[in-house]
Amino acid sequence: MLDQYKDQIEKALDTIRPFLEEDGGNVRIVGLSQDMVLQLELLGTCSSCPMSTMTFKAGVEEAIKKAIPEIVSVEAVNVEVA
Repeated sequence: MLDQYKDQIEKALDTIRPFLEEDGGNVRIVGLSQDMVLQLELLGTCSSCPMSTMTFKAGVEEAIKKAIPEIVSVEAVNVEVA
């Protein structure tokens, strides 16, 4: 399933990566479930940033869903809860 969408996902992520990298973070694709839920790993400072949940929903998920409407949700697999 992921193979079919990987290039599109990477292109969508590339639109927001500069902003993540500016703050010392990034994201990596972990997987795509059968029910079209994309799992991403937050890397660098993103994995421990208290604002990462907001950034993730407002930035990352929005960019992905706009580029690939078939994806119904995006989840971070390693977000630390404060």
